[in-house]
Amino acid sequence: MARPRTFDETAVLDAAVREFRVHGFAETSTEQLCEAASVRRSSLYNAFVSKDELFVRALQHYVATTGARQSTILADDELTGAERLRTLVDVVMDEELQAANRGHAAGCMVVQSLMSPDLRERDERVSRILDRDLRERLSLLSGAIRAGQIDGSIAKGVDPDDGAVLASTVISGLRVTAQTGVDVETLRRIALAGLSSLLH
Repeated sequence: MARPRTFDETAVLDAAVREFRVHGFAETSTEQLCEAASVRRSSLYNAFVSKDELFVRALQHYVATTGARQSTILADDELTGAERLRTLVDVVMDEELQAANRGHAAGCMVVQSLMSPDLRERDERVSRILDRDLRERLSLLSGAIRAGQIDGSIAKGVDPDDGAVLASTVISGLRVTAQTGVDVETLRRIALAGLSSLLH
């Protein structure tokens, strides 16, 4: 009979996400993961088999959580299209501010994974997760831009799909730039400048 687990899997995944999104897969040790999750190595491996498996599960958890949050913002009919994009930037900036107060950048597990192409080769599930996340994110952004063109808050001459790629690139760039220690207010100015071709 299997021993009952003495820890909360979701809490462990949350802890793993916090480590992976800042340090990436290669630079996150099993010891870091155990310490962050307050579990023993044996308990971690009993539940997740390996660091690789934990990474895949954590990545799934991360994109599901962030995707739901982005969907709530970008599909909010009570906001103009431009307000949806600005609110998304505000959420990212709030995460970076909270992380800066703890002495580091917030990071992004998707950006970290995309910057490590060997991860995609290592496990095809990583590729599938990242590709699906990108498709869904671009679709949400494109929808918000179309809504903004209808309500007049976003320039009509912008191709919504191109605008979605621009917005995604700006936000991903913010995550990378934050890792260099740039302050949050500067990051906010960079974001709004990057999106200025979309917003009225």
